[in-house]
Amino acid sequence: MSSISLARINFMVVDDNIHAIDLVKTMLRGFGVDSVVEAKTITEAKVKLKQSTLPGAAVIDIIILDYMMGEEEGVTLARWLRREDTSPAPYIPIIMLTGHADRQRVYAARDAGVNEFCVKPFTPSDLMKRIMAVIDHPRSYVRSSSGYFGPDRRRVDDPKYKGPERRKDRKRN
Repeated sequence: MSSISLARINFMVVDDNIHAIDLVKTMLRGFGVDSVVEAKTITEAKVKLKQSTLPGAAVIDIIILDYMMGEEEGVTLARWLRREDTSPAPYIPIIMLTGHADRQRVYAARDAGVNEFCVKPFTPSDLMKRIMAVIDHPRSYVRSSSGYFGPDRRRVDDPKYKGPERRKDRKRN
């Protein structure tokens, strides 16, 4: 486990369900987190993220984001954060929560630049593992010619792969 105190980390929880927000906030408080900003829509999250970059404001360090938010999808916020010039925090770690872990949604989250994925129902231990993964084992960010920007999607360096995209000089964290 990290020696970093979670009390010093500012979280944002984005979910359209107030009960889900309260559940995540309760877990975070149980981990010793002092600062949690909540947003119930993507628009509200964007406003609060922009405000967090103003002088004197507490910078948000990690986002915990629900996949399905009424008519909106959380991946929309992730794409905006990673790809738009107006993004105030393109490198912010994003942990996606979802009750639907089908391959299509997992790939959509990954391709939007989400760092970690946590399936509902989840335990405090599940959430803590994802938080510690983005703190203790941050992945390098990459920009591809196909338009992807986000954490390196490759978690394992396959020594058997000999293709043209092989990164022999890639730095390991």
